[in-house]
Amino acid sequence: MEELTLPVEKVDIIISEWMGYFLLYESMLDSVLWARDKYLVEGGKMLPDRAQIYIAAIEDEAEKRRRFNFWKNQYDVDMSIMTNVALKEPCIDYLNAYSDKSCYDMICSDSYKIVDLDLVHMKKSDVNFSSQYKLKFNQNTTASALISWFDCKFENFKN
Repeated sequence: MEELTLPVEKVDIIISEWMGYFLLYESMLDSVLWARDKYLVEGGKMLPDRAQIYIAAIEDEAEKRRRFNFWKNQYDVDMSIMTNVALKEPCIDYLNAYSDKSCYDMICSDSYKIVDLDLVHMKKSDVNFSSQYKLKFNQNTTASALISWFDCKFENFKN
């Protein structure tokens, strides 16, 4: 975007799909904000205009079993001695809410919005954030993981 020269000085609307993994990782938000500052008219629209990241706790017994059993037979070798070490290692994975409807059943806490980005008014530095959060568990259980997701909103869009 930064290398592009538009045939107009300003635009009325910017439509973008910049979202990356965990919303901000490998995203192109910096380029969208650059385009907003350079090209968007005062009062212009951005689609989407807001992005939010949420976090909650889950209990994923099936994944714990899979990780536990993984080391029992690796190429016909019992490597179960690795199990305790492997279970302590962080694991980054994804749940697809559209294909795995049971992922909703695994959530065992309330959710917390860890960041709320107003894409129309934010500064580039707003993506560098930290957030303290507390989660309230819905039932007497333990959590095996934290799950996060993001929403992109079109709040200021009117015909």
